[in-house]
Amino acid sequence: QVQLVESGGGSVQAGGSLRLSCRASGDTYSGLCMGWLRQAPGKEREGVAALDSDGSTTYADSVKGRFTISGDKNTVYLQMNDLKPEDTAMYYCAAPYCYTHVPPRDNYWGQGTQVTVSS
Repeated sequence: QVQLVESGGGSVQAGGSLRLSCRASGDTYSGLCMGWLRQAPGKEREGVAALDSDGSTTYADSVKGRFTISGDKNTVYLQMNDLKPEDTAMYYCAAPYCYTHVPPRDNYWGQGTQVTVSS
């Protein structure tokens, strides 16, 4: 079993920055692909960014140029710059999750961390 714990969410003004972290524990390995999804009330869950086991990254079109995903052995980060009100959502870490355009299935989830961006 894999346990995922997110941190780093909070409230920020539009144009500000936040850095999310997701730490994996349990039956993990350095090459496990991990990524981030988000969901706002009344909206569909959206893949935000994913880091494949070979180091390649994918992003949702809405965050390209503003968000950057990176990872270390058992931790994945999401640096979020130039935040916009439409980025407000609960952000979840998932594993395995390798590509934003391939929905995760039979994966592990974290509890989520709330990001709120005010105008």
